[in-house]
Amino acid sequence: MAKLFKFKLNPKPCKRYQKRLLQLTSLILIALLTVLACNNTEDNSSLVAKSFNENTLDIWWDKGFNPEEDEALRQLVHNWENKTGKKINLLFYTTDSLGDKIRRSLKAGNPPDIVMSFKAERSPNFRLAWDNKLVDVSEIINPVENLYPKAVLQTVNLYNNAEKKRSYYAVPIHQGTMHIYYWRDLLAEVGRSEKDIPKEWDAFWDFWKQVQDDLRDKNKSTGNNTSKIYSLGFTLSPEAGDTYYLFEQILEAYDVEIISSEGKLLIDDKKVRQGIIKVLKWYQDFYQQGYIPPAALKWLNPDNNRSILNREIVMTPNSTLSIPVAVRQDADIYQNKLGILEFPNKPNGQPMRHLTMAEQAVILAESKNQKLAKDFLKYVVRTDVMKDYLTKAGGRNSPVLEPVWQDGFWTNPNDPHISKATKTFTEGRIRYFYISQNPAYSRVLDQNVWGKAINRVIVDKISPEQAADEAITEIKLIYQEWDTVKG
Repeated sequence: MAKLFKFKLNPKPCKRYQKRLLQLTSLILIALLTVLACNNTEDNSSLVAKSFNENTLDIWWDKGFNPEEDEALRQLVHNWENKTGKKINLLFYTTDSLGDKIRRSLKAGNPPDIVMSFKAERSPNFRLAWDNKLVDVSEIINPVENLYPKAVLQTVNLYNNAEKKRSYYAVPIHQGTMHIYYWRDLLAEVGRSEKDIPKEWDAFWDFWKQVQDDLRDKNKSTGNNTSKIYSLGFTLSPEAGDTYYLFEQILEAYDVEIISSEGKLLIDDKKVRQGIIKVLKWYQDFYQQGYIPPAALKWLNPDNNRSILNREIVMTPNSTLSIPVAVRQDADIYQNKLGILEFPNKPNGQPMRHLTMAEQAVILAESKNQKLAKDFLKYVVRTDVMKDYLTKAGGRNSPVLEPVWQDGFWTNPNDPHISKATKTFTEGRIRYFYISQNPAYSRVLDQNVWGKAINRVIVDKISPEQAADEAITEIKLIYQEWDTVKG
């Protein structure tokens, strides 16, 4: 390496030249040392990533929305380490970055042993199972199979195209479903309360529009923040998972079935097309009438939470209890001011089914420590362990094991938010995403086809009919690509 930086020095240079030459030489040496240091760091990290220790697990987990969630998992890990004498390298990643991290680690040949993905409905799990890149975890689930609802088990009963079979390739950990959060005290400002909120579909949404109108009229001349408040906190950004989540919920409201129970794509059905158009028009009307904040076009997943907690909106749908959990320390807000609702009845008058996602842990097939990984997940799904973990995590995520619901933490009537979510789950008014029927649908969500369609209508001002046709074309292309891959 020294020959690359060889200089021929004049034995009698002037002092100024000698000084400049010395400075230049120093800079080159510093640059060289920096490059060598960086190369050494990369080599060391690569060696660490490829090293194998039969007594150590590498686990990647979604980072929680509050410190209690991460601490609860650390405590679970600590308890297992003390019990077994084994070690766990636990890394947290944000929900939106974890999928890419998994793909890159597999490409590099350095994957973790276990991955827990919160956005299970758009995670790579289904494609990985198809490609025979996940470990069959039936020996973990079978002994406790009777403790899970059948619908939850269907979300992890995935197809392996290499083995030509369905089996359990993921372990359900917890779940979340969509509710509506709102400010009771803002309703009180205009002489309304929860008992005034209609349960019929059109009347329900008209109620919130009227609340915005009344709040603005009441405070127009006072300079109060509610003079600029919006009633409907609908996330509209193509970058946010919350966008497609609510869109799918509204499709459910209008009984628009994209995938049959057998996994068949129904997108060419004229009734399905009309249903998509109707939902796009539903969004368009609310936005054009001024009931959704313009900023919602750029919201990411946390932004509707921030907006309602900053009292910029009256209500917002959300897929977990992250909003009430964020204000739990303020008893007055948590108990009295912040309300929680189920969705109203469908337009046809039938009770709503709330769209639900079950979060999953998987063992990657390239894991060199599969036995230890299975041992850890067998520990996690113990009723006593899961009960302790989810309650210490604060209740943002709900149980999937039925015996865990029996803990009074989930049914305490003095906790208005957790008890309401528990009622939604335990009374069976839920539906899981289409992913287990057909893994290609995970790409539909990952590409946020619905978010793009909403923006085409609201931002680009094309007709709902044209946007629906574009979305249908994109979905069909995704399925064609999937058929090519699986063929």
